[in-house]
Amino acid sequence: MSKVVIETRKLSKAFKGITAADQATRVIHELDFKVMEGETVAIVGASGAGKSTLLHVLGGLESPDSGQVLWGTEAIDQWSVRELGFQRNKTLGFIYQFHHLLPEFSALDNVAMALRIGGTDKKQARQRAAVVLERLNLGHRLNHRPAELSGGERQRVAIARALVTQPKAILADEPTGNLDLETANQVFASLIDNNREAKAALVMVTHSLELAHRCERVLSLSKGQLTVVK
Repeated sequence: MSKVVIETRKLSKAFKGITAADQATRVIHELDFKVMEGETVAIVGASGAGKSTLLHVLGGLESPDSGQVLWGTEAIDQWSVRELGFQRNKTLGFIYQFHHLLPEFSALDNVAMALRIGGTDKKQARQRAAVVLERLNLGHRLNHRPAELSGGERQRVAIARALVTQPKAILADEPTGNLDLETANQVFASLIDNNREAKAALVMVTHSLELAHRCERVLSLSKGQLTVVK
Protein backbone atom coordinates (compact mmCIF):
# COMPACT_ATOMS: atom_id res chain seq x y z
CA MET A 1 0.00 0.00 0.00
CA SER A 2 1.35 3.44 -0.98
CA LYS A 3 2.36 5.83 1.78
CA VAL A 4 1.47 9.49 2.00
CA VAL A 5 4.59 11.56 1.27
CA ILE A 6 3.16 15.09 1.50
CA GLU A 7 -0.16 16.13 3.02
CA THR A 8 -1.92 19.42 3.73
CA ARG A 9 -4.66 19.90 6.28
CA LYS A 10 -6.92 22.96 6.09
CA LEU A 11 -4.05 24.86 4.50
CA SER A 12 -4.61 28.58 3.80
CA LYS A 13 -2.39 31.31 2.40
CA ALA A 14 -3.10 34.84 1.18
CA PHE A 15 -0.98 37.55 -0.40
CA LYS A 16 -1.01 40.59 1.86
CA GLY A 17 -1.59 44.04 0.37
CA ILE A 18 1.05 46.77 0.40
CA THR A 19 -0.87 48.85 2.94
CA ALA A 20 -3.18 47.84 5.78
CA ALA A 21 -6.16 49.07 3.75
CA ASP A 22 -5.37 46.77 0.81
CA GLN A 23 -7.43 43.62 0.58
CA ALA A 24 -5.48 40.35 0.81
CA THR A 25 -5.63 37.98 -2.16
CA ARG A 26 -6.44 34.44 -1.05
CA VAL A 27 -4.54 31.85 -3.11
CA ILE A 28 -4.97 28.74 -0.94
CA HIS A 29 -8.07 28.18 1.18
CA GLU A 30 -8.48 25.34 3.70
CA LEU A 31 -6.85 22.94 1.27
CA ASP A 32 -6.75 19.23 2.03
CA PHE A 33 -4.35 17.48 -0.34
CA LYS A 34 -2.28 14.29 -0.37
CA VAL A 35 0.62 13.11 -2.53
CA MET A 36 1.32 9.42 -2.46
CA GLU A 37 4.65 7.61 -2.70
CA GLY A 38 5.86 7.35 -6.30
CA GLU A 39 2.97 9.19 -7.98
CA THR A 40 3.31 12.06 -10.45
CA VAL A 41 1.07 15.11 -9.98
CA ALA A 42 0.83 18.17 -12.22
CA ILE A 43 -0.71 21.42 -10.99
CA VAL A 44 -2.00 23.85 -13.62
CA GLY A 45 -3.91 27.11 -13.45
CA ALA A 46 -3.95 30.74 -14.49
CA SER A 47 -1.00 33.04 -13.83
CA GLY A 48 -1.31 34.47 -10.33
CA ALA A 49 -3.48 31.60 -9.11
CA GLY A 50 -0.86 30.70 -6.50
CA LYS A 51 0.70 27.56 -8.02
CA SER A 52 4.28 28.48 -7.15
CA THR A 53 3.19 29.70 -3.71
CA LEU A 54 1.56 26.33 -3.04
CA LEU A 55 4.77 24.58 -4.07
CA HIS A 56 6.82 26.79 -1.77
CA VAL A 57 4.49 26.11 1.15
CA LEU A 58 4.60 22.36 0.47
CA GLY A 59 8.39 22.57 0.53
CA GLY A 60 8.56 24.57 3.75
CA LEU A 61 10.03 27.60 1.94
CA GLU A 62 7.03 29.76 2.91
CA SER A 63 4.78 29.49 5.94
CA PRO A 64 0.99 29.15 5.59
CA ASP A 65 -1.36 31.56 7.31
CA SER A 66 -3.16 28.60 8.86
CA GLY A 67 -3.36 24.83 8.56
CA GLN A 68 -0.53 22.34 8.36
CA VAL A 69 1.89 20.69 5.96
CA LEU A 70 3.03 17.16 6.79
CA TRP A 71 5.95 15.26 5.32
CA GLY A 72 5.01 11.67 5.93
CA THR A 73 3.45 11.74 9.39
CA GLU A 74 5.42 14.75 10.66
CA ALA A 75 3.92 18.25 10.79
CA ILE A 76 6.73 20.53 9.64
CA ASP A 77 5.61 23.52 11.73
CA GLN A 78 6.75 21.64 14.83
CA TRP A 79 10.43 21.85 13.79
CA SER A 80 13.01 24.52 14.44
CA VAL A 81 14.46 26.35 11.43
CA ARG A 82 17.59 24.18 11.70
CA GLU A 83 15.63 20.92 11.87
CA LEU A 84 13.38 22.00 9.00
CA GLY A 85 16.43 22.62 6.82
CA PHE A 86 17.89 19.23 7.72
CA GLN A 87 14.62 17.40 7.02
CA ARG A 88 14.07 19.33 3.77
CA ASN A 89 17.48 18.28 2.45
CA LYS A 90 16.72 14.66 3.33
CA THR A 91 13.09 14.54 2.18
CA LEU A 92 12.72 16.80 -0.87
CA GLY A 93 14.40 17.69 -4.13
CA PHE A 94 13.68 21.00 -5.88
CA ILE A 95 13.79 21.88 -9.59
CA TYR A 96 13.06 25.36 -10.90
CA GLN A 97 12.53 26.98 -14.30
CA PHE A 98 16.03 28.43 -14.04
CA HIS A 99 18.61 25.86 -13.02
CA HIS A 100 20.40 27.95 -10.33
CA LEU A 101 23.66 26.04 -10.84
CA LEU A 102 26.80 27.46 -9.27
CA PRO A 103 28.80 28.82 -12.23
CA GLU A 104 32.24 28.22 -10.75
CA PHE A 105 31.63 24.50 -10.15
CA SER A 106 31.53 21.58 -12.59
CA ALA A 107 28.36 19.63 -13.27
CA LEU A 108 29.72 16.89 -11.02
CA ASP A 109 30.36 19.21 -8.09
CA ASN A 110 27.06 21.06 -8.52
CA VAL A 111 25.27 17.75 -8.05
CA ALA A 112 27.60 16.52 -5.29
CA MET A 113 26.96 19.77 -3.39
CA ALA A 114 23.47 18.59 -2.43
CA LEU A 115 25.02 15.59 -0.68
CA ARG A 116 27.87 17.58 0.87
CA ILE A 117 25.32 19.90 2.52
CA GLY A 118 23.78 16.82 4.12
CA GLY A 119 27.14 15.70 5.52
CA THR A 120 28.32 13.15 2.93
CA ASP A 121 32.10 13.13 2.47
CA LYS A 122 33.46 14.58 -0.77
CA LYS A 123 34.62 11.34 -2.42
CA GLN A 124 31.35 9.48 -1.81
CA ALA A 125 29.28 12.52 -2.82
CA ARG A 126 31.13 12.80 -6.15
CA GLN A 127 30.78 9.06 -6.79
CA ARG A 128 27.01 9.16 -6.24
CA ALA A 129 26.70 12.35 -8.29
CA ALA A 130 28.53 10.71 -11.20
CA VAL A 131 26.13 7.75 -11.17
CA VAL A 132 23.06 10.00 -11.36
CA LEU A 133 24.59 12.16 -14.10
CA GLU A 134 25.43 9.02 -16.09
CA ARG A 135 21.76 7.96 -15.85
CA LEU A 136 20.82 11.31 -17.34
CA ASN A 137 23.28 10.80 -20.23
CA LEU A 138 25.70 13.41 -18.93
CA GLY A 139 28.63 11.14 -18.17
CA HIS A 140 30.70 12.94 -20.81
CA ARG A 141 29.92 16.33 -19.23
CA LEU A 142 30.93 15.70 -15.61
CA ASN A 143 33.76 18.22 -15.58
CA HIS A 144 32.06 20.92 -17.63
CA ARG A 145 30.90 24.12 -15.94
CA PRO A 146 27.35 25.44 -16.54
CA ALA A 147 28.52 27.99 -19.11
CA GLU A 148 29.89 25.11 -21.19
CA LEU A 149 26.57 23.23 -21.21
CA SER A 150 23.46 23.67 -23.34
CA GLY A 151 20.19 24.79 -21.75
CA GLY A 152 18.84 21.26 -21.78
CA GLU A 153 22.05 19.88 -20.26
CA ARG A 154 22.00 22.48 -17.49
CA GLN A 155 18.43 21.55 -16.63
CA ARG A 156 19.33 17.85 -16.55
CA VAL A 157 22.14 18.69 -14.13
CA ALA A 158 19.51 20.43 -11.99
CA ILE A 159 17.38 17.26 -12.15
CA ALA A 160 20.38 15.19 -11.10
CA ARG A 161 20.98 17.55 -8.16
CA ALA A 162 17.37 17.05 -7.05
CA LEU A 163 17.54 13.26 -7.39
CA VAL A 164 20.97 12.58 -5.90
CA THR A 165 19.83 12.78 -2.27
CA GLN A 166 17.23 10.06 -2.98
CA PRO A 167 14.36 12.26 -1.78
CA LYS A 168 10.86 11.03 -1.10
CA ALA A 169 9.43 13.78 -3.34
CA ILE A 170 10.52 16.17 -6.08
CA LEU A 171 8.91 19.62 -6.24
CA ALA A 172 9.31 21.11 -9.73
CA ASP A 173 8.28 24.67 -10.62
CA GLU A 174 8.03 25.07 -14.42
CA PRO A 175 11.07 22.78 -14.88
CA THR A 176 11.00 23.08 -18.69
CA GLY A 177 9.55 26.59 -18.99
CA ASN A 178 12.83 28.12 -20.17
CA LEU A 179 13.45 25.55 -22.94
CA ASP A 180 12.33 25.14 -26.53
CA LEU A 181 9.65 22.51 -27.16
CA GLU A 182 11.94 19.71 -28.37
CA THR A 183 14.42 20.19 -25.54
CA ALA A 184 11.57 20.53 -23.03
CA ASN A 185 10.18 17.16 -24.12
CA GLN A 186 13.60 15.52 -23.79
CA VAL A 187 14.24 17.02 -20.35
CA PHE A 188 10.75 16.14 -19.11
CA ALA A 189 11.16 12.54 -20.33
CA SER A 190 14.45 12.36 -18.40
CA LEU A 191 12.74 13.72 -15.29
CA ILE A 192 9.82 11.26 -15.46
CA ASP A 193 11.99 8.23 -16.25
CA ASN A 194 14.56 8.90 -13.56
CA ASN A 195 11.96 9.94 -11.01
CA ARG A 196 10.11 6.67 -11.63
CA GLU A 197 13.33 4.70 -11.19
CA ALA A 198 14.00 6.55 -7.92
CA LYS A 199 10.40 5.83 -6.79
CA ALA A 200 9.99 9.42 -5.64
CA ALA A 201 6.74 11.35 -5.84
CA LEU A 202 6.71 14.28 -8.26
CA VAL A 203 4.65 17.45 -7.83
CA MET A 204 5.08 19.73 -10.82
CA VAL A 205 3.71 23.19 -11.55
CA THR A 206 3.44 23.85 -15.28
CA HIS A 207 1.68 25.99 -17.85
CA SER A 208 2.02 23.20 -20.41
CA LEU A 209 -1.11 21.06 -20.54
CA GLU A 210 0.72 18.66 -22.84
CA LEU A 211 3.38 17.96 -20.22
CA ALA A 212 0.82 17.99 -17.41
CA HIS A 213 -1.18 15.18 -19.03
CA ARG A 214 1.90 12.97 -19.00
CA CYS A 215 1.56 12.86 -15.21
CA GLU A 216 -0.77 10.43 -13.44
CA ARG A 217 -2.84 13.20 -11.86
CA VAL A 218 -3.59 16.68 -13.19
CA LEU A 219 -5.09 19.24 -10.80
CA SER A 220 -6.13 22.84 -11.43
CA LEU A 221 -5.62 25.51 -8.76
CA SER A 222 -8.37 28.13 -8.74
CA LYS A 223 -9.86 30.24 -5.94
CA GLY A 224 -7.70 28.50 -3.38
CA GLN A 225 -8.79 24.96 -4.18
CA LEU A 226 -7.51 22.09 -6.34
CA THR A 227 -9.95 20.47 -8.74
CA VAL A 228 -9.37 17.30 -10.72
CA VAL A 229 -8.60 17.69 -14.42
CA LYS A 230 -7.40 14.13 -14.88
